[in-house]
Amino acid sequence: MLTRELASDDATPVAVHAAIHLPSLIAALSIMLGGTIYPFLMMRSDGTANHSLALALLWAMSAGLVRGVGFVPHAWVWRLLFSGWSCLAALAVAGWMRWGY
Repeated sequence: MLTRELASDDATPVAVHAAIHLPSLIAALSIMLGGTIYPFLMMRSDGTANHSLALALLWAMSAGLVRGVGFVPHAWVWRLLFSGWSCLAALAVAGWMRWGY
């Protein structure tokens, strides 16, 4: 992704490339493949769907894909929701929902 920043000597925009964030991309692809191969991961023990767990996993997958391919949003709200740290936080919440309580 190209972001625009102003050069120090004039007002000409300069293109800056954002790098691929490999840990986020690996986490997102793992969630995507794991949910596709074994969808029972997002179920409760009684066989019903666990929507809060699915929400946390899908947020982690979305944040991981957005940050993993190198896209960094301009608005701070989207940057906060789709960062590598939010991917990790959503994975922690999903792990807590699955095995913590």
